[in-house]
Order: sequence, then structure tokens, then C-alpha cells
Amino acid sequence: METAYFLFFLHLFLKGYCEANHQTNKSDLQKHYKAVEGQNFMMPYCNCSKTVEMKSTSSSAEGGGNEEQFLDCRKLFIAEAKHSGNYSCFTNGNKLFFRLQVEKMRCLWRNESIKILVVVAGGHISCPGFGCSNNTNVTWYKNKTKVSDQHRLSREVREVLYLETVYEQDAGVFFCDTQIIEGGVTWTLRTGVEVIVIPPPLREPPRIPVDNEPKEVEIGQPYTLLCKALFPFELNFSPKMEWYMNNDGNMTLLDSKQNSTNRESLKKYMQEYEVVQVATINEVTPQHLTYTYTCIASNTFGNISATVKLKRKIKVQWPSLVGYPVTSFLLVGGLGIIVHVKWLEIQLIYRSYFQNGKHDEDEKEFDVFLSYVWSPASEEVVEGEIISSRSPPNDEEGSLCITNLLNEEVKATKKPLEVLLPQVLEDQWGYRLCLLERDVIPGGAYTNDVVLAIKKSQMLICVLSDDYFTNSNAVFELESGVQALLQNSGLKLLLLWTTKASPSLIQPDPPLPTLVQRALRVLPSLEWRSGEPSHSNFWKSLRKTMPNNKVKLVSVM
Repeated sequence: METAYFLFFLHLFLKGYCEANHQTNKSDLQKHYKAVEGQNFMMPYCNCSKTVEMKSTSSSAEGGGNEEQFLDCRKLFIAEAKHSGNYSCFTNGNKLFFRLQVEKMRCLWRNESIKILVVVAGGHISCPGFGCSNNTNVTWYKNKTKVSDQHRLSREVREVLYLETVYEQDAGVFFCDTQIIEGGVTWTLRTGVEVIVIPPPLREPPRIPVDNEPKEVEIGQPYTLLCKALFPFELNFSPKMEWYMNNDGNMTLLDSKQNSTNRESLKKYMQEYEVVQVATINEVTPQHLTYTYTCIASNTFGNISATVKLKRKIKVQWPSLVGYPVTSFLLVGGLGIIVHVKWLEIQLIYRSYFQNGKHDEDEKEFDVFLSYVWSPASEEVVEGEIISSRSPPNDEEGSLCITNLLNEEVKATKKPLEVLLPQVLEDQWGYRLCLLERDVIPGGAYTNDVVLAIKKSQMLICVLSDDYFTNSNAVFELESGVQALLQNSGLKLLLLWTTKASPSLIQPDPPLPTLVQRALRVLPSLEWRSGEPSHSNFWKSLRKTMPNNKVKLVSVM
């Protein structure tokens, strides 16, 4: 019985002791932290090798119940009011409880939230939350490690952390913990200082990129002078830039302004950064073109200058950039339309002036195919010649007819061209002519004979008269010659106009074929005036257009 009582009282004693010890341990592990709203914060505990989520329980504003928040203990985050609450996590096998209160603190030293330190040199960091503390105890952390536990030369004097040597790895956020007692509860106020580590400043003057080209200006218009200088980074940055106008050695300071450089740009450009100085000429006059303008940039280590000149801008009236592609498109489109509409004329011009006479001479039987229509005047002349040829001429007249017909100026002026031309080309110049009434055997198909005779000739000469355009056979001969020219047969085609009518005004009945109407405007032509002497420009031009080589083999069709 006594043993049972002993065991019962022992059980009660051990149970009470364990419960009391558990309460004591829980009280020892419970902490109270304050964070400043809008500043960097990191949980001081949970020093683990992997991500550990900490569970927070806070009151729900709408439902009045509890909601859970999870934070990564290794992450740096911006503290917000919603982060306030009770947190718990496991660290080193123990469960830790702490309270986080995020609020706005008016007692902070705001100008100490960012600190710039120079690498290799020493530096110090002040605690922003020291003014809110009830005592002088300050504990410094880099991430989650105490600075005093790090193997480096440093010392802590009240709210200031002195670093004997600054390293590049010191860039980041340093936390300082101070104590605040409120309502008998000791709170730890954790504030952060963002440390920016920069390289040692270059002890050099600024530099201005070289630009010696004169600046173009318009007379009567305002102009802005720009000076861009590159300054080496300085901790106490104080760049100075000015614009001067130089008039024969007299330096005049111009009103100018400098664009501002803020702390963010200093953090971005640690080695070198750009400063622009601007001066404005309200109205450019010709006198301004005779001056020079000097920009001077200086810092603690020296200065540099650059000089520019102004020159008159030559105004060129060009269409706008939008007009260039539109104009080009319209030009190309217009040329395409013109080429499409005038393609026949283009072919005739090319073959008449650049590709004629290229043929095999052995295949040709005639030098010239002569196309003409007898007029009443030419028939009278021919009949007169026949009558005169029947009467016996004396010796003197016979010798004149045999020597040179062209020298008979009196008779030549009375002859029509269709009568005179065969005599000159064949009798005087020695060319082999194809005359339908003489060289084509009757009884064959007329159209086939004409086409074959033109193909067998080196050149087609058409004597155009009013009677010619009303004769269907003559028009067919001209049309066949144009078609042969388009077929690249090497034919030369020449029009001899004996009428003064313009090709565009010729309207015979029946109308001419469209091919003939268009060809008359572009084919090579000569104009004949009745009574042309033998040494006139007409005969000289005609002689130049004749085939260079005459046919060697003369045969009869």
C-alpha cells in the first residue's frame, strides 16, 4: 500500500514539474519584434540549410476568424502592415514563437537608410532606429549573422558600426537591433541600412567627346547649344559646366542650365556618368556665325574645354519623307503604264535605230523594196519619156542622158519622186530594186509575193503621198514591212513623205490599220520637196540611210 501511494505522489510531482518547465521554455523562446513599414526586413531566426516556411496566425478583418500566412525565413522582403502577427517555426530542434508588429516609426533617422562606402577604404554605418531605443545596446547583423561573429576588423560604438576595411561583399542590407520597452514588454526594433559599395574614385578631370564639325543653323531661328561631358564618379559630386561666346578674344558667359543628377543615377553609373549643359540662342543672326562657342567642364581634379562654330544651313526644298515612297511608287507605276501602252512604239524605235541591218546578206536578193503609187503627174512624165525615147536623139542629147540624169536640173525638178527615185537608186547608185510591176511574176498570190519580196530585201522604202494612203495594196505593203520589222528580220524601213499632212491628221477612207497609224509616228522618215537639187540635204540623208553592202547575187523571183 505504501508503495502505491509513493508512486502516485511521484507521478503528480513529475507531471507538475514538466508542465512548469514547458511553460518556462515557451516563455524563454517567445520574442517580440517591431519592423518599420516600407523598409527591408528579414527574420532573425531559422538559420537552416533549406527553405523553412514560418506560419503566422492573424485575425481576419472580414470573418473574424484566423488566417495563415507563410513567409520564407531566408528572404529579404518589404515589411507591410499585413505581415503583423504571431509566428512560429522550428530551429535547432526547438519550436520558436515570436510576435511581429509592423508599424510606422517617426523616430527613425531617415537619412541613414542608404549608405555609400568605398571599397578597400574604411567606413561606418549608423543605426536608423537608435533614436527610438530606450537604451544604448545595439546589435548588428549582416543577413542573419552577427557582425561580431564574423572574422573581420570592426567595432561597435553606441549606434555606429565601424568597418576597418570595406569589401565588395559588404554590398547589401545591414540590420541593427535596438530595445524598446512598452507596457512591460521588451520589443526588438529591427531597422535596415542598404549599403552600396563603389570602387575608388578616379582622380581625373572630366572629358568631352570630340566633335569638331560646325553646327548648321538657320538665320532668324532659335538654336540650342549642347555640351555633353563625362565625369568620373566622385563621392561628393559637384560638376561645373559653363558656355562662353568668344568674339575676337572677348569671352562672354552665356546663360545656360544643367540637367540634374540624382542619387539613383549615381548608383547606376559608378565609373562615369554624363552631364549636359544647355545654352540657347533666341534668334540666330549672321553675326553669330562669326563667333566661336566654348564649353568648359571642371571637377575637383581639373577641367577641359571644347569649341564649336556655327554655319548657315542650306535650305533644300525636298518633299517630306512620306512623299518619297509615294512619289517612287507613282513614278514606277506611271512608267509601267507608259511602257505597256507604248510598247509597240518602243519596239519599232529600238529595231529601227539600234538593231537594223543585222541580217545574212546571202539570203537577200534585193537591196531595196520600193513601195509607191503612181500619181497622174508621174504617169504623164512616164508617157512623155516614152514618146521622147522613140524620137531619134542627136549625139549631144544622147550623151547627156547617158552621163548623169541627176545633173539635168531642169528635167529633174519636173519629175515626181516615185519616177526619179528608181533612176537614182538603180542607175546612179547601183542598188538592186524590187519593183512589183517589174520583178514579181504575175499570176501568183499577191499577198504572198509582197511578204516574200520584203523578206528578200535589205530595206523597204515607202513613198507616201495622198494617193498612197487611199490605195489598199500600198497600205498592205507598208503594214507587211512593219510586221517584218517587229519579227526581227533585220529589215530597214524608211518613209519618204511627199505630202505635208501630219501623220496624226491623215484620215483616209477606209481608215488605216491601227498598226500603220502608230508606226507612222515613230518610223525614220525624210521629207521630199519638189524640185530638190542633186546636192540637197534630202539626197545626202537618203544616201546615208541606204544599206552599206549591196547584194552580191542577183536572181529573179
